[in-house]
Amino acid sequence: MNLLRFMGFSSKIIRLLSIIAVITLLFGLFLSFSAPEDYRQGVLVKIMFLHVPFSWLSLLCYIMMTVCAIRILCSQCFFSGIALRSAAPIGSVFTVLALITGSLWGRPVWGTWWEWDARLTSMLIFLLIYLSIVSLSRAFENSRISTQATAILTIIGCINVPIIEFSVNWWNTLHQAASVLRWESPAISLYLLIPLMFMMLAFTMLFILFQLMSMRNDILHWQIIVKQDCAYNKGV
Repeated sequence: MNLLRFMGFSSKIIRLLSIIAVITLLFGLFLSFSAPEDYRQGVLVKIMFLHVPFSWLSLLCYIMMTVCAIRILCSQCFFSGIALRSAAPIGSVFTVLALITGSLWGRPVWGTWWEWDARLTSMLIFLLIYLSIVSLSRAFENSRISTQATAILTIIGCINVPIIEFSVNWWNTLHQAASVLRWESPAISLYLLIPLMFMMLAFTMLFILFQLMSMRNDILHWQIIVKQDCAYNKGV
């Protein structure tokens, strides 16, 4: 995609998406607070309305990064490099939030803040992969080397995605099996499912919004560097 076209298009999308995302989030929060309590977990079940979207987006973000990484290695796509670099910090934040909300949920349910459970351990490794990608993307002065190295690490780290998703099926874990994103019909009440869907939609739109804003900042930063280099070369 042409960078000038992207800057113009994204500017319009950001304004519209901001309004829709905020409205959806407020409505989702209203439904979440209005939702009935679970007969086993009581009000604690409402942590799900944050924990599930954060976990979902940490995986979705990484899948998008993997697609960008493949494009970088196959076609040296500059735009994919910007998208990958911009998405990594956002994905790491979602992963941190997923771990925090999971601990808050697990403390009263499991009786502990942390357990070296297969799902929790794989999510912690996931966070370390994210942080490694963020660090590596800024480790080299040569942007081409940095982008390619980051793409390779991203593809290697993708191995952890199916481990996270299927860990509850492959091992005996404290973490419950999937109750929403599964082949069969969802295993939770419709009164809980509807607010959850709105919260997932709202946070997905916020992710897209943050991603577009981050990419715009990276492009503007790159343009400033190019202009400075051109001015320096002319001065020389």
